[in-house]
Amino acid sequence: MSTALMSASRLSIYNRRKVVNKIALTLSLAAMAFGLFWLTWILWETLRLGLSGISWSTFSQATPPPNAEGGLINAIYGSLMMVGVATLVGTPIGILAGIYLVEYNRSGWLGSVTRFVNDILLSAPSIVIGLFVFEAAVRPFGGFSGWAGSLALALIVIPVVIRTTENMLRLIPPGLREAAYALGTPKWKVILAITLRAARAGVITGILLAVARIAGETAPLLFTALSNQFWSADLSSPMASLPVVIYQFAMSPYENWQNLAWTGVFIITMAVLGLNILARLLSRTKN
Repeated sequence: MSTALMSASRLSIYNRRKVVNKIALTLSLAAMAFGLFWLTWILWETLRLGLSGISWSTFSQATPPPNAEGGLINAIYGSLMMVGVATLVGTPIGILAGIYLVEYNRSGWLGSVTRFVNDILLSAPSIVIGLFVFEAAVRPFGGFSGWAGSLALALIVIPVVIRTTENMLRLIPPGLREAAYALGTPKWKVILAITLRAARAGVITGILLAVARIAGETAPLLFTALSNQFWSADLSSPMASLPVVIYQFAMSPYENWQNLAWTGVFIITMAVLGLNILARLLSRTKN
């Protein structure tokens, strides 16, 4: 009798778990479908409204005045310049800081403080970083500039690269380091030739994700680089950027500016999508 009761109790628990599992699975699939619906809609609208504006003039002419023909070459060039400078400045700092946190100071007070500050920078709104750079680099030097915009973007790159580098280096088995130390290899060479090389794919993935993040930032550039309707290769003066031009043109009442804004959205979406796909491929190669 007790055996039959125990079997009935187990069957009841099993059936209840099956029901709960089906409900959870249904809710999960519904949430996934909800997210995919909006993502597909956004991509479709971007392709529908942005792809038609791609032409030779888009990549050969500067942003036009209202109701005139023009392109986005100055904004594309400005974005490439500022994102490139920010990546060149922020990547070495982020990698070196990540190496320090893993290889030199895993549990010290300075390492803990660095991680705490890095977490704050990771969660800080980009507009706050833009205001900080405005007070630190724009007002004292008397004007907006591409250098200030690059500095603001670099401050966004650094915490992302630090976190990625630290996480990737922590995944390296300690046995690799111990074997190299046993052979008399200096620590700096162990880091460069073994640990960093083993984590190379993950670190590069983090850099690409950081670049993808800053490629679409608008708020920091509004307070630092401002914009420029004309072609300018001088980083010490106001410089156009694709996100700011998209923001300005999309809010305008002029049809040609709105069309160019959708074209810019298409360009920047494809660029960010390509970087994310490349990061996924590198991560899969690493695995």
